[in-house]
Amino acid sequence: MVLPTDYLRLAVDPIRLAILGSAAVDAVQPDELAVRLGIPERRVRRELGRLAEAGLLTADLRLDVGVLREVARALPQDAEAAAEIVDGPWSEEEARTLARFFVGSRLREIPAPGAKRTLLLERLGQEFEPGLRYTEREVNSILQVFHPDYAALRRYLVDEGFLSRADGSYWRTGGRTG
Repeated sequence: MVLPTDYLRLAVDPIRLAILGSAAVDAVQPDELAVRLGIPERRVRRELGRLAEAGLLTADLRLDVGVLREVARALPQDAEAAAEIVDGPWSEEEARTLARFFVGSRLREIPAPGAKRTLLLERLGQEFEPGLRYTEREVNSILQVFHPDYAALRRYLVDEGFLSRADGSYWRTGGRTG
């Protein structure tokens, strides 16, 4: 089996990547591919041999999708949630729930409305110091560290009562302290 690092070493070469792309669509015809890529057919055949030897191509020079699936399964899984995400005033169950939504300190997704989203918003509300006022730009800067859709997070935080907004500024009004 090809290890993910081996696959990466093979695939980062532009010629081999072009061959793999062609093999994903149909069986590779070395002479036609050489003309299309503007390289000697000898080079195409040499790279085909490397890819076939690694198991990425079938005998009829098609991409072996099964091998790609094996490579994908062998890739490292997502990183766990960063410790600072789950540390705090959370029960063990709440910390586990929060951890499922984070890779490092980034949100995988924003949960659908309900208890999980409320917990997540409460956690994000912890990023704002009680008593301080923030401009919208400052709120956006804090939230975009967690997810690219910071505008939705900001809106949800206000809607759920974790932040309040008036006269162009925001402040923390909900959630646990400590």
